[in-house]
Amino acid sequence: MLSSSPSGKAQVLRNHLLGLGRVGIAVSGGVDSLTLAAFAWSLRPQLNVTLFHASSAAVPHEAGTRVHALATAWGWKLVVVDAGEVDDPRYAQNPINRCYFCKSHLFHAIAAVYDGPLCTGANLDDLDDVRPGRLAAAERGVNEPFVAALMTKSDVRALARSLELDDVADLPASPCLSSRVETGIAIDAPLLLLVDDVERAVRSLGPAVVRCRVRLSGLVIEHEGVVDEDAIRGRVLPLVGGRSVSFAAYRRGSAFLRGALPVLS
Repeated sequence: MLSSSPSGKAQVLRNHLLGLGRVGIAVSGGVDSLTLAAFAWSLRPQLNVTLFHASSAAVPHEAGTRVHALATAWGWKLVVVDAGEVDDPRYAQNPINRCYFCKSHLFHAIAAVYDGPLCTGANLDDLDDVRPGRLAAAERGVNEPFVAALMTKSDVRALARSLELDDVADLPASPCLSSRVETGIAIDAPLLLLVDDVERAVRSLGPAVVRCRVRLSGLVIEHEGVVDEDAIRGRVLPLVGGRSVSFAAYRRGSAFLRGALPVLS
């Protein structure tokens, strides 16, 4: 629960959520959605809260584990839905607007079992990035409480700490696994599992920020800090089925090719 009474932006967030009467929250397992879920849950019994998590090959294993662990610890009402986006050919083509199809499937799956106001953890900083998924949210009237409260990523991390979620507050950004695949390279479940396996293997050797980029030339392991590349090669080569493996410094969103063409909805 909150370590002190909410004030400022947190009070605006509180009022916004209570004004909805009841909320469903899409929880991916990252800092934003987990913090929103925990804050909303702290408002019970004034607020009826249901949390939704997608069962998807695109969700990192550690994110799913984190959601279920916190749901158990906090007693959350958690509903797992099958988004099914990877089976959509429009998504699988990995166009520049792939996220639109992902979120469309997610919101459709939630709407099949829930008819109340739905919220995501989008924050003010997300408005500065290309986010096709926000178009899908806008089309379906999905709420963005952090945006309504003018909360940035740093505000969200501070809120997580006030909720005594220090481990969540310190989580590095970790978007869906499909974001590791260069725009235009086809996506399927086995490829996403490979990406997840490689990243977990590399993290076990030290670096917290790792991206296994899938490019036409092979796999590129992006990381922050100094690493033992020989040790990493020894760990991941048995996993990659003959693909080439190279290394680079971490660059946010480096698999996203902005000049690619979208797929029409």
